[in-house]
Amino acid sequence: MAWILLAGAIVSEVMATTALKLSDGFAHKGWAVVVILGYIASFVLLAQTLKLQMPVGVAYAVWAGIGTAAVAAIGTLFLDESMNLAKAGGILLIIGGVVLLNLAGSH
Repeated sequence: MAWILLAGAIVSEVMATTALKLSDGFAHKGWAVVVILGYIASFVLLAQTLKLQMPVGVAYAVWAGIGTAAVAAIGTLFLDESMNLAKAGGILLIIGGVVLLNLAGSH
């Protein structure tokens, strides 16, 4: 159940961060509402994940790492942001770090 809540927290955070870009500095009120609700949902779900005894280091690493990689991919695919070898390498390093933290936290 903790992993399902964490997945919801990640989706909410990615949605909110993407909407933050689309809100144009909160000029577009509809997107601003999505930002606020998305971040609230994300933190509530992350808190519930931690309440179910998932280690905070693992939960935060997965939440932040996957969220960062997903937002970078969304930016490249849908928001006309650039991707180069250094950025792609950074994303791979983030994902690798999350995997290592999970492996170390499972023992």
